[in-house]
Amino acid sequence: MKKVMTGHKAVAEAMRQIEPDVVAVYPITPQSEIAEYYAQYVADGLVRTELVPVESEHSAMSACIGAAAAGARVITATASQGLALMVEVLYIAAGLRLPIVMALANRSLSAPINIHCDHSDAYLARDSGAIQIFAESAQEAYDYMVIAQRLAEDEKVRLPVLVNLDGFTLTHSSQVVETLSDEAVKGFVGEYKAVYPLLDVDNPVTWGAFAMPDYYFELKRAQQAGMEAAPDVFLQVQEEYAKLCGRPYRGFFEAYKLDDAERAIVVMGSTAGTAKVVVDELREKGERVGLLKVWLWRPFPRKEITEALAGAKAVAIMDRAISFGNLGALYLDVVSGFAGREGPVFVNYIYGLGGRDIPVEHIAQVFEGLKRAETGELRYLGLRE
Repeated sequence: MKKVMTGHKAVAEAMRQIEPDVVAVYPITPQSEIAEYYAQYVADGLVRTELVPVESEHSAMSACIGAAAAGARVITATASQGLALMVEVLYIAAGLRLPIVMALANRSLSAPINIHCDHSDAYLARDSGAIQIFAESAQEAYDYMVIAQRLAEDEKVRLPVLVNLDGFTLTHSSQVVETLSDEAVKGFVGEYKAVYPLLDVDNPVTWGAFAMPDYYFELKRAQQAGMEAAPDVFLQVQEEYAKLCGRPYRGFFEAYKLDDAERAIVVMGSTAGTAKVVVDELREKGERVGLLKVWLWRPFPRKEITEALAGAKAVAIMDRAISFGNLGALYLDVVSGFAGREGPVFVNYIYGLGGRDIPVEHIAQVFEGLKRAETGELRYLGLRE
């Protein structure tokens, strides 16, 4: 069923079809419409979800933690400063191995105040223990919300999953989205089976215990095991979903005309759509260029990305956030796979902060700049200096 809808609506539709037991959420631009759409579904009796309007994003994740620990299927959404306030308890959700799914409408962090897109909020949660997926389009945001539910709840994983979609660029823009039937989505995600639910009084458990040094390390290693299991589960769930929807989801990233590329760009989110246009134009001129669009950012598929880029001569890694005092986080992720081995020339571009537009001309400049790049260079794209 093809429909014209915004990224907000696409995410809310996926949530409606999943029909979680609890949605605890607090409004913040550019996420608010996700909550508003879902609140309307609840008011209209289309879902049996318990909608919990809380007093802050910190409270939203706290309520999600309580509900998930009790045995409920839980979804939330936020953006920017909302995630910054929430991140304290996001770490707790991951540490407790709670499969909470969250839509993150990517937006810059203050100060100064800015309501537009960059990936600073996602980067803030990079080491929280939550899995992170990036969507290029409203279609991918819809699809990965459904996939995220299965991924989070898999018994080998049991971790929060964040589905990132660029604020305004995707959340407020209307695109054609092909949705599945309600029955297909419900059949795909299945009935939720809670692990060690707090309300199972016949099998009492302890949640939120204090861990001394003789236990804390082992508990964190167990949490890491969930992250290590995530890539294989991601591929399995993705393959099942691709068969269901007919869309070509294969792997941790999309390799666009990358096989014989001499120059390549690595990027996350909606900018990939612009980059594809430039790749096509340069290919028509005989230039061997390509694109690697990351879907799964955490856990980072280092081995597979290293193999995909090994044949290129020069690669630009584009970070839509500043890691102050260092090169970009995505850049460091990519180049770490080439430690101790020969590889392409790598250059880091910081771009699009605070919603700065990235036209095709800028992407063309990146490909042109790769002809004379030196490894470790940090460049700013579209900046007035």
